[in-house]
Amino acid sequence: MKQDVIELDGAIGGGQVLRSALSLSMLTGKCLRISNIRSRRSRPGLMRQHLTAVQAAAQVCGARTSGAELGSQVLSFEPGPIRGGDYRFAIGTAGSCTLVLQTLLPALLKAAQPCRVNVSGGTHNPLAPPADFLQQAWLPQLRRMGARVELQVLRHGFVPAGGGELELFVQPSTLQPLHLCERGALLGRRAWALSAGVPEHVAERELRRVFDRLGMARENLHAVQLDEQYGPGNVLLLEFVFEHLTELFSGIGQNSLRAESVADGAIDQAREWLASGAAVAECLADQLLLPMALAGGGSFTTPRMTDHLQSNIQVIEAFLPVRFEARSLAEQVLHVECHSLG
Repeated sequence: MKQDVIELDGAIGGGQVLRSALSLSMLTGKCLRISNIRSRRSRPGLMRQHLTAVQAAAQVCGARTSGAELGSQVLSFEPGPIRGGDYRFAIGTAGSCTLVLQTLLPALLKAAQPCRVNVSGGTHNPLAPPADFLQQAWLPQLRRMGARVELQVLRHGFVPAGGGELELFVQPSTLQPLHLCERGALLGRRAWALSAGVPEHVAERELRRVFDRLGMARENLHAVQLDEQYGPGNVLLLEFVFEHLTELFSGIGQNSLRAESVADGAIDQAREWLASGAAVAECLADQLLLPMALAGGGSFTTPRMTDHLQSNIQVIEAFLPVRFEARSLAEQVLHVECHSLG
């Protein structure tokens, strides 16, 4: 019997379009044909982390692929059945481990057997959620929905050296709808700066900036020095624990950025979200769409409709019998709801 084929124009977004499409192709058994992959990026096509995601997805479901090579802007992906077991993937650069795992996780929940996935590469990258975001913000919400998942950071890996390692454990799970429209009461907040192979004053300056701009108590500011073998690298993490969710914001140290600028990037994101009154910040909103669609429903509030959110909705609706509705409740509060059409 001829398989359904979903044709997508990758120009509607960046790597997230590819990752969501791979997840959905695996889950639905529908073939994927995607063109113009990351065509609007300065370096279009499949980069190392995207290629690893394709190869990992293909191995997990025994897919046949065409166009799976570095720089390719066209990909065909013909999935087979999702298989549990132990998997190990190496990106080979500081490309994001978290993005590879986020591609695989939705499908692995539907495997018949438990899965263990080890991915090596970058754990803290400027253009991807850090491993801490998955641990503190995203996976707890998936567990509320019924997912049985655990993530361990075995080794930190920063840009440009990489060398990090994450391990994900997944058991077969059925997701239930989640509604995240209010944060609830503030339970706590903290900041910590991870550093490896960089001067101690870098973390101290970042945390001083957090103290000056957010007024966090000094006992909630932590500088963590990792062994220099993990570096060079630095990341500032801001965590806000509310009754119904935890949000995490990050700033990644880079040679071209002063410590104060690294901190300001994370602080600005946090302050904008805190002032909005919306429950979910932009990154978490984007990552909740697919689990909610698989659960057949759910809702959240977020500050605005972003390009990432819009393109992800388009991809999900192309594969699944669901529809997302978005309506403004206030100037910085957008209500997003998923409805099943099945």
